[in-house]
Amino acid sequence: MGATLPHAPCYTTGSPWEPEGIALTQPKINRREKLAFDDAEGLQALCGSNNARLKLIERTAGAQVNLRGNEITIEGDEAAVDTAKSALEQLYEMALAGKPLSSDDVVRAVQLLKGDGHGATIQGVFGDTILTPRVGRPIAPKGAQQKRYVDLVRQNDIMFAVGPAGTGKTYLAVALAVRALLDKQIRRIILTRPAVEAGERLGFLPGTLEEKVDPYLRPLYDALHDMIEADKLERFMTDGTIEIAPLAFMRGRTLSGSFIILDEAQNTSPAQMKMFLTRMGFDSKAVITGDITQTDLPRGERSGLRDALELVDEIRGIGVVEFTDADVVRHPLVAALIRAYDARDRARSEARDRSPAPVQDGPRAADELKS
Repeated sequence: MGATLPHAPCYTTGSPWEPEGIALTQPKINRREKLAFDDAEGLQALCGSNNARLKLIERTAGAQVNLRGNEITIEGDEAAVDTAKSALEQLYEMALAGKPLSSDDVVRAVQLLKGDGHGATIQGVFGDTILTPRVGRPIAPKGAQQKRYVDLVRQNDIMFAVGPAGTGKTYLAVALAVRALLDKQIRRIILTRPAVEAGERLGFLPGTLEEKVDPYLRPLYDALHDMIEADKLERFMTDGTIEIAPLAFMRGRTLSGSFIILDEAQNTSPAQMKMFLTRMGFDSKAVITGDITQTDLPRGERSGLRDALELVDEIRGIGVVEFTDADVVRHPLVAALIRAYDARDRARSEARDRSPAPVQDGPRAADELKS
């Protein structure tokens, strides 16, 4: 303690690690606030090693943050000071409660207070622990949209979650399913994906049908292994408490007392989606996740996910949440890549729209002109 942070952290470098929207020069100082923190351990958890977390708060909020002893001084414009002050106070309270956030979460927490969360608190979002694995960090929402998603899953019997990779759609759904199973709200978990070939051919893969489709289901296995001890998971899989199967195996079944997750739903046909949605029995919940921009269906075939989203609008008991690249919680480069691909695809689409219709030549064109 006692170190003073430098007064010139508020800049952008073009790196995806730097929060967006920060001024290129030091902000004009319109206001100064001073906060005192009495608990040395709580202050250390708040500041992080070498004050790294204070620097993250400083960069993300856009205010100058200086530590001296047990006091932190905040300088900057009104909005930036308000954001930094609120972040410091709330993060300190979480540290005192034994729930300090990781460095990545600190950035997301400050962004939440900058207006993205519509009045949400850091504790209200990041403190909503869904599951605490025996090994690893507690599983909780990592932003306002993830918190909204979790709340909507709890409130609705059918939930659609749409958005790019890395937004936590499937992982949070699996965590909520495991929580419901452990709380005995359901009797079993069923996880399924359509085994659509993304450039490969199943027939060329060795083994039985189950062995051929296993790679398509691997992400679901990985999520479960993060949340349940290996011996218990094996027992659940053996006795059918947890079932992971390709979508085709759902046909003709009625699924009662179950938490059902359909992942990669953009790769279903409308008929497959109808089949899946009509499998639900009593005391069940279904979560459908996917990214309608990443379909592996044959060209020209309509996605069952897109079709269903148009049909379920305004039906009570069915929730829909849409994630964007701003909600990506993987490596920061993932969000940057998603934005780059989206911009490229939009430019190509606009170019196609601007291009003139092809001019017909030959006898057919002449006949059409005569008519």
